Amino acid sequence: MAAAEVTDLVAMGEDFVRDPYPVYAALRERGPVHKVRIPEGAEAWLVVGYEAGRAALTDPRLSKLWKNASPSFPIASPSAGPHMLNSDPPDHERLRKLVVREFTPRRIEQLAPRVRQITDQLLDAMVALPEGRADLVEALSFPLPISVICELLGVPMLDRAAFHAWTGTILTDPDPGARLAATREVAAYLAELLEHKRLAPGQDLMSALIRTTDEDGARLSADELRGTAWLLLVAGHETTVNLISNGVLALLTHPRQLAALREDMTLMDNAVEEMLRYDGPVETPTFRFTTEPVRIGTTVIPSGELVLVALADADRDPARFPDPGRFDVRRPANGHIAFGHGIHYCLGAPLARLEARIAIRALLERCPDLALDAHPAALTWRHGMLIRGPHKLPVRWTTSD
Repeated sequence: MAAAEVTDLVAMGEDFVRDPYPVYAALRERGPVHKVRIPEGAEAWLVVGYEAGRAALTDPRLSKLWKNASPSFPIASPSAGPHMLNSDPPDHERLRKLVVREFTPRRIEQLAPRVRQITDQLLDAMVALPEGRADLVEALSFPLPISVICELLGVPMLDRAAFHAWTGTILTDPDPGARLAATREVAAYLAELLEHKRLAPGQDLMSALIRTTDEDGARLSADELRGTAWLLLVAGHETTVNLISNGVLALLTHPRQLAALREDMTLMDNAVEEMLRYDGPVETPTFRFTTEPVRIGTTVIPSGELVLVALADADRDPARFPDPGRFDVRRPANGHIAFGHGIHYCLGAPLARLEARIAIRALLERCPDLALDAHPAALTWRHGMLIRGPHKLPVRWTTSD
């Protein structure tokens, strides 16, 4: 068999990082799977298109276990321990079951008043800036979700900025040594935090996870506790940070859609779904490895290979979404997969949606003339294939003075 042609995504530089959608669309025209070189320092098989993506996300031959990677795979696991997102059945069901009870829709809705309170406090500080300018990532997109998830888990306030820096390194730094060092720092930090929670438990989620058991009396092991805490902290804020930033950017660069939403705030739920579809916060989900040769289209992927599903392209596939490059807050919410699909569907999706709805509505109400304070082409975007979002989002508004 002839060696597959490799598309070097790294060599495409900042143009690809800023706007990967044309590249994905061109690949999709040629077929559903392609071998690519990714910024994390490896080669992978990239699945493009909606139907192929959904099928791959539920294919049991694509394992989340890093031990199924080939021995020569050059990337170390970024996790601080085992958790539901890097596990296969039956461990996956056991781990998810022990956590899911803390993320029921009823419990998430109970957080709404506190999310509004934190949002109002952040916007009070932002609109008080005398110059009427701010970086929205720093002012709102980051501090809101990190505050909410840290309060839920019981993480001390002073540690939040450090944790954000660690996760940014783990998820987007191209240097594998830096990623590994940050992973070790997070693991050590979480081990210390969990020990403190064991000795002095509270009413927070971390304490609840230490106490919780299933019907057979099984508990999370020490490694599983550390891994689950890592997952909840990282996924619990990184996804929402970039959902808010990308969503506001989409509105500010589509003034007619922004005007339509301002005129009818009942469109907000639908608008958030369109933000997720149009430019979602997760470009590709976490790694999967083939456990046997897997055929996708006419291509057979060997065992032990890395497979990435381009969620970003699936949600721009014209076979599923007419005129997919058009941002439309009235578009019917029609089955996007921005939060994944199948058994690994994002557990925190209801919380991310709640925070985005509250934050974006409050922002638009508090800043009626909010505008982008930089040319869109001047924004710099986070590297890596996992998280998609700008480093900074400069905005301006008219102050009341």
